Amino acid sequence: MKKTIIMMLLALVAITVSAQTYSYLRFVFTDATEVAYSVNDIIVTYDDTNVYVNNADGTATIPLTIVSEMYFSNNGNSDSGHGYEPGDVDHSGDYTITDVTILIDRVLANESIGDNCCDICADVDGDGDIAINDVTALIDLVLAGNSSEN
Repeated sequence: MKKTIIMMLLALVAITVSAQTYSYLRFVFTDATEVAYSVNDIIVTYDDTNVYVNNADGTATIPLTIVSEMYFSNNGNSDSGHGYEPGDVDHSGDYTITDVTILIDRVLANESIGDNCCDICADVDGDGDIAINDVTALIDLVLAGNSSEN
């Protein structure tokens, strides 16, 4: 037990040191997409199903089932070029009625979208909550004909 506590404390110190030398905490997902979070005022917690990232920009909930890597970096851009774009819920590269339908289902069910996406792409307005205002913002993007890759 004592050894376990010491190892946990050492890991915490290592993470704190890493966060102080890097600007971003990056996640790579099982579909090879990536997302980065600023380490400014970052707090990362987890439970049996999700990892929660809280920082100065807000809160994100990421299902553990889709995380393949987590590391610190000075690069805030997607290394793969296929990062999660808010609103592109199905990751097609475009804002479509399919994205709107998935997001409406998520808002009505009041639950995580699941393996096909995470809450990062569902939070269209970036306020940390997934609600009807995200659906409205996404509909505006669809009507404007914007591509998420622009």
